[in-house]
Amino acid sequence: MFYLTRMAYVISGKTKDLGDGFHVVRILPHIDARAVGPFVFVDHFGPAPITTGHELSVRPHPHIGLATVTYLYDGVIFHKDSIGSEELIQPDEVNWMTAGRGIVHSEHSRRDARYAIIEGIQTWVALPAEHEETEPAFEHYAADVLPVLKGPGWKMRLIAGSLMSETSPVKILSPLFYADLELTAGGSALLDFPPGQQAALYVARGAVAAAGQNAKVGEMIVFADGEKVTVAAPAEARVVLLGGKRLAEPRHLWWNFVSSSKERIEKAKLDWQANTMGLVAGESDRIPLPE
Repeated sequence: MFYLTRMAYVISGKTKDLGDGFHVVRILPHIDARAVGPFVFVDHFGPAPITTGHELSVRPHPHIGLATVTYLYDGVIFHKDSIGSEELIQPDEVNWMTAGRGIVHSEHSRRDARYAIIEGIQTWVALPAEHEETEPAFEHYAADVLPVLKGPGWKMRLIAGSLMSETSPVKILSPLFYADLELTAGGSALLDFPPGQQAALYVARGAVAAAGQNAKVGEMIVFADGEKVTVAAPAEARVVLLGGKRLAEPRHLWWNFVSSSKERIEKAKLDWQANTMGLVAGESDRIPLPE
């Protein structure tokens, strides 16, 4: 894995089309930041108007060696997977799916009278080498079980891990932190990132300044390890804070597969082609292996 150790710097995401005109901003992996701690992938999807309820429709597809984390700002998504999980996720809740040795899942948005748009963040957390082949699992966490920290001009919901003396109940397999920070117009917050852990801030709404850098929607500020940072917003803003301890071994990413072993990824390709990784009940269609 390639890591930069210079002082804080800004990277920009790229727009990707997931099909049917549904776009995401993909910020990680990036040529200047292949990962931040164990986070190897970050997508910001939406905001997209909800008209049919099928704006996001991701057919069954496989994962290995990682955990997917879905977090919504607006809208609802229905998750199904090959171990029998079925869950509707709503804003401020957490869907944490541990792929381990292999899992297949689908994600479909739905109409809901409470929401006019769909928007959220999906991240991938690479698993430590000793857990890459763990049994697949899925857990859902309601919004009211997640710690909420507040200060003048800011509010933070701790999605996973430990940050600023709080710990989320979300089950994790390596030291990390992941949080949703909202800032009022003119608000600021002093962030104390854990020592020895990489840290970054992704701007989902508005614009912020931190560590001598300015960032707007679609941009991420990558900080020096263990840095104390004041983040300030001229207008209302919402950002994602994420990071953690670097993984001991490099990680290889190919399509939806993450592993410390290139050979393991090759096996996963063959398994998906052979349709032996599992089935999502009620869904016969699936995303084919890329050529």
